[in-house]
Amino acid sequence: MTTQTLHVVALYRHPVKGFTPESREALTVLADGRVACDRALAFLLGDAPEAPQQAAGADWWPKANMLALVNTPALARLTLRYDEDVRRMAISLDGALLVEDALDDAGRVRLASAVAAFAREQAEQPDLGRAGRLPLRLIGDGATARYQDSVEGRVTLHGRGSLAALGAALGDSDLDERRFRSNIVIGGLEAWGEFGWAQHAIRIGGVTFDVIRPAVRCLATHASPSEGVRDREVMTTLTRAFGQERPSFAVHMLPRNGGEVRLGDAVEVLD
Repeated sequence: MTTQTLHVVALYRHPVKGFTPESREALTVLADGRVACDRALAFLLGDAPEAPQQAAGADWWPKANMLALVNTPALARLTLRYDEDVRRMAISLDGALLVEDALDDAGRVRLASAVAAFAREQAEQPDLGRAGRLPLRLIGDGATARYQDSVEGRVTLHGRGSLAALGAALGDSDLDERRFRSNIVIGGLEAWGEFGWAQHAIRIGGVTFDVIRPAVRCLATHASPSEGVRDREVMTTLTRAFGQERPSFAVHMLPRNGGEVRLGDAVEVLD
């Protein structure tokens, strides 16, 4: 069944785990379950092992070992720009450049040092004054998507109808969808309609996805994407206002094939 009113209204990728999402006109979806250059870099805590854990036969880096919104909400105040063609990163704070450098060894050290200095000043951070927590290490090759929250990777999607419903429950008609860190946003769908796609398949552009399940959320969603403070009780609102057993927003999907998804692409429910 094709529903022409369902279409892509926003696309995002997150080059660095826990940092600013990039709004995109198109995303390249990889057959391995990820979006190209999404979570391709991460700032690893000094006392965390750089070698991955093994989960389900694949490499896995838990976000608890990284500087991320869940432990440092003020990261949302930083605006990050990443040029994957030249492997160069620029990070700004309140419109002023904090640091800019290439991803060579020396550049990684300077980038990590600047981010660590900012994070240490924040009231909520992963105890960076503790022995061994620093220096941070900027890991990843800057191209390979590998630091998602699940070992399978997964692409995330939500509908603007669900965003509006949650915003109304929170008393925030302008609730910023960036706090949910989805890759794909759909218009023309009723609130929570995407939850009904679980265990079904959808096609967006040239990519077919299996919708796995609703995405259970963590404290990272409480952080304002612009102010960097925990300003909304998202998790308790999802359970109390909508009767959810576990606080869920957006859905996890796995692609059956690689390809591009573009703004304006129609969404087709296949089964």
